[in-house]
This record gives sequence, C-alpha cells and structure tokens, in this order.
Amino acid sequence: MFIKNDIVEILLVEDNLSDEELVKRAFTRANIVNRLKVVRDGAEALDFIFGSGVYKDRNINQLPKFVLLDLKLPKINGLEVLKKIRENKTTAMLPVVMFTSSQEISDILSCYQSGANSYIVKPIDFGDFVITVAGIGSYWTSFNKTVLS
Repeated sequence: MFIKNDIVEILLVEDNLSDEELVKRAFTRANIVNRLKVVRDGAEALDFIFGSGVYKDRNINQLPKFVLLDLKLPKINGLEVLKKIRENKTTAMLPVVMFTSSQEISDILSCYQSGANSYIVKPIDFGDFVITVAGIGSYWTSFNKTVLS
C-alpha cells in the first residue's frame, strides 16, 4: 500500500524486473537518492499519476520530478500512458523520459509527436546502462527546472 504522505520524486514504469534492478543499482552508484516509485504496467502508472485505484488516497498535487517510462508495457503501453499524461491539464507539463529497448523510427517519432521530453534506448552493456541511467537521473533531478514543483 502506498503511504499518502510519501513524496515520489522519480516514477519508474518498468515491467522487466532485471531492468528495474539495473536502474536502482545505477541510481545508487550515481548517488541519486531521490525517492523512487516503481510501477509494473501502464494501468498502474495511470492509477498512480491520477490518484485512482490503490492510489486513491495519494496526493495528486505531488507529482514526481519526472517519469522514466518503458514503451512496451502490459495492460496499457507506454505511448498511451504518455498521451494520457499530456491530455490532462495538471500533468501536461510533467517530464516524461521514454526508456525502452525499441530503436524503431516509428516508435521514436510517435513518442516525440505525443509529447515525450526525451527518448533513450536502453544500452545492452551494464556499464553503459549505469552511465546512461545515472545521466538521466542527474539531469532530471538536479539540473532540469520545471514549473510543477
């Protein structure tokens, strides 16, 4: 159960447990200590963001600093999650980083056309993965400025 006073700074939407663990390890290695919330599918991501389902008691005014969103997800895919985020006035400016294994031009184009702030292909090499995730985390939590906080 989610504690309603818990502020989430990074929302990771990832169904692959190995990739989830790699992201956590990369954040730890890069000393990114922001509170991370992991959800496993697109439906749970939308429930979390909009405060419905098991997250109905969550303060929806406390948006994460950014969403790290996989494209290929169960229930509702990442592109649809992105579109729902952009359609809502409250979440339209929420930074969303697509983090996926797809290198398909059509996926990249669809994500940018739907309002993705960034599209990053997951590196296969562990060292590259750690460097990439650390860079993502540092940029979006330390350097990027938004109007949401």
